[in-house]
Amino acid sequence: MTSVAVLGARGRMGVASVRAINASSDMSVVSEIDIDDDIQDVVDKNADVVLVFSPPDVAHDHVQWCIKQGIHVVVGTSGFDEESVDRIRTALVGRDDVNVFVVPNFSVGAVLATRFATLSAPFFESVEIIEFHHPGKVDAPSGTALRTAELIARARNEAGRSPSPDATVLDPHGVRGGQIEGIGVHAIRVSGFMSSQEVLFGNDGETMTLRYDSVSRESLMPGVLSSIRAVSNLPGVTVGLDVVLGLD
Repeated sequence: MTSVAVLGARGRMGVASVRAINASSDMSVVSEIDIDDDIQDVVDKNADVVLVFSPPDVAHDHVQWCIKQGIHVVVGTSGFDEESVDRIRTALVGRDDVNVFVVPNFSVGAVLATRFATLSAPFFESVEIIEFHHPGKVDAPSGTALRTAELIARARNEAGRSPSPDATVLDPHGVRGGQIEGIGVHAIRVSGFMSSQEVLFGNDGETMTLRYDSVSRESLMPGVLSSIRAVSNLPGVTVGLDVVLGLD
């Protein structure tokens, strides 16, 4: 039986994950940590794996703390970009006893959509990303949009693709959105959404849109459970659910 500690246990994903873990037959939650709780309880309860859904402003420190304690970590908090992963990689030097699995999105559909987008990226002149979330989300862009943009940019660079054409020179209100490694990204925060993303591609005379929608957090739970089961067998730092799905 795998003992799991959940950081951010009273947040939306934390609550759903605690319920799913305790309903499984091979793992249980031994520690639920949230604001004002003592993180030392993770060690006192002998957790085998820590699932991190802490707020972005403290999640990085929590991951570093877990590494120092020698406890495997699954990171579900958004905003872990390449620089953040490099910091984890540095902290793991000489630490063969602990692994970190960074998962930008636990949705199988989201992972597949990102993979399809990465494969498509070199074949189109233009590409932009729109991500949709509920107004309670504290960070933008989403971790999925960040990861998708990074992978698309890498694929386009390797194929020698030029940046997407854009004649905009006047945008006093910033309505063109942001840029991640040269890829346009737009973050929408509207009540009624849980987690959705569109990747729009275009050539002269044609467009293609790849979209996924998660309408409940229960859709993410198979990915959460699979990640907890996998982390002990993923040496060092691993990014993305792709490896669990056999895509890497």
